[in-house]
Amino acid sequence: MITPTAPVHEPPPVPGVRRTRVVARGVDFHVTEAGDPDGLPVLLLHGWPQHHYAWRHLLRDPPAGLRLIAPDLPGYGWSGPPPHPWFKQEIANDVIALMDVLQLDRVVLVGHDWGGFIGHLMVLGAPERFHTYMALNITHPWNTPRALAPHFWRFLLYQPALALFGYPLMRYTNLVGKAIGASFVDRTAITREEIAWFSERFRAPVCARAGTDSYRTFWRYELRAGARAPERRRSTVPTLALFGASDAAIHHSLAAAETANADDYRLELVYACGHFIAEEKPALVRRRLEDLTARFT
Repeated sequence: MITPTAPVHEPPPVPGVRRTRVVARGVDFHVTEAGDPDGLPVLLLHGWPQHHYAWRHLLRDPPAGLRLIAPDLPGYGWSGPPPHPWFKQEIANDVIALMDVLQLDRVVLVGHDWGGFIGHLMVLGAPERFHTYMALNITHPWNTPRALAPHFWRFLLYQPALALFGYPLMRYTNLVGKAIGASFVDRTAITREEIAWFSERFRAPVCARAGTDSYRTFWRYELRAGARAPERRRSTVPTLALFGASDAAIHHSLAAAETANADDYRLELVYACGHFIAEEKPALVRRRLEDLTARFT
């Protein structure tokens, strides 16, 4: 295992992957692919504080018949910054534009954390582009202030600090490494070297800036906008919410099927698992992905 030094300039080695740069909507995307180039496309969206390496277990051993596509979100990993603030709807539009450039008419979508919330916005805005959606450890977009209130303290533990001081915290402290390591129930599921590929990349100015802006836009604009104009659109894309039940950052009730405005939405709780489910329970995530894609391959 290669241990990076801060900040790492080259992406982490993942056997068998294909890497390209794709410019879409003004963003210079770094895109990592694995699997069958002619297979069913599966788009994998990571969250904070990560990049495409969050999907390394799938990328190293892609399920048969699938083309896995894992872009670094704008400003994260090795992608260039967006030409606009990190508003989640704007990032969703950036990723749709990436799909257009890659000539992906329709995909299976998987999203975690902020990538999961962006995924919800994508399926609401362009449902015809998605076969099905698997959302990992993220709230759905239909929560009311009343539903959020009992769990708002979780957001207050770290998000305001990131919105205000995220840039120096990510660049000059081990905040990212501690945040990831503390979020696992099974601490043996991730190594220090793997954590370092995330924490050291966020020492790069563009990544620290994007990580900060992800929360700054949320607290300054999106939280209030959501309270004034709640999400009313109904999802028509079949959705599985897979959720590590021991997530300390986001409570699973905020992904409940009872409050989802959707035709076909299921929540599956995974016990003895924290926030980073794709890494703590990779075999389970793989099985659920295979189950979801079986009808399309």
